[in-house]
Amino acid sequence: MAAYQVLRVPRHETMRVRGLDLHLTRWGPDPSESNLPVFLLHGWQDTGDTFQFMVDEFKRDWPLVALDWRGFGRSEWPQDGYWFADYLADLDALLEGLSREAPARIVGHSMGGNIASLYAGVRPERVRCVANLEGFGLPRSSPQQAPTQLRQWLDQVKSRPTLKDYDSVEQLASVIRFRYPRFNDAQAAFVATAWSKERDGRIRLLGDSRHRWVNPVRYHREDAEACWREVKAPVLMLLGEESEYLSKLGADGSDAALRNIIPQIEILRIAGAGHMLHIEKADVVAPLIENFLSAH
Repeated sequence: MAAYQVLRVPRHETMRVRGLDLHLTRWGPDPSESNLPVFLLHGWQDTGDTFQFMVDEFKRDWPLVALDWRGFGRSEWPQDGYWFADYLADLDALLEGLSREAPARIVGHSMGGNIASLYAGVRPERVRCVANLEGFGLPRSSPQQAPTQLRQWLDQVKSRPTLKDYDSVEQLASVIRFRYPRFNDAQAAFVATAWSKERDGRIRLLGDSRHRWVNPVRYHREDAEACWREVKAPVLMLLGEESEYLSKLGADGSDAALRNIIPQIEILRIAGAGHMLHIEKADVVAPLIENFLSAH
């Protein structure tokens, strides 16, 4: 496999957060009163490690902290399943432990961007600024979906499905390359290593397979938008011009709709990028984020 050459070497540690051991990846100097940490929040089925490409493109040596959300990457799995509000509570506890004295600068991708934006509305005093990469919420749901979702969830909780395993990291990298054709070979190989571990002679994806269960609680976009309207911090929204997700929102995904909810939002589109823009176009995304962080 083509090898990606890491420029900034990460450090790894574990932090006890709300009864679970959560894995943290750090880059740069230790935070101080004059150089506060920047928090990196990964998306669904991802890990904090894959911010490496963006981190390597930064000019400044920022004190960076990326966590693996509960049940993802190398973080511990809760026994009672997953509820979205727990991610906000985990972030709240993380900031309390690592940025207690000052509002935090947060960069979030996809699910991480959604969590960051919700949190910035719920705890506006705790957030200094948010760089949101493709974290624009989900399509609206309707009450008619509730019975089907609940039935499916009841069926799923009777078993614990396993995630697919692979013969080798190379095989997984080829699957990732097919799923994300804008990745180069070195990026796919790096991500394959970050997303997996060897067990019993097989390469198995990290993370709890229960994340793939349908959620018994349907998504209420109206609730999300109510939280976003409470955001006081500056927000930079980066979107991939070729993303397959934004179009699913219809009118809710328009610039006008987003600005109507968060008036202070700045929206930029990244040419040639899809949903994984922090990997696909790290050289473009990194300076935009760095300029935003420096300004706030």
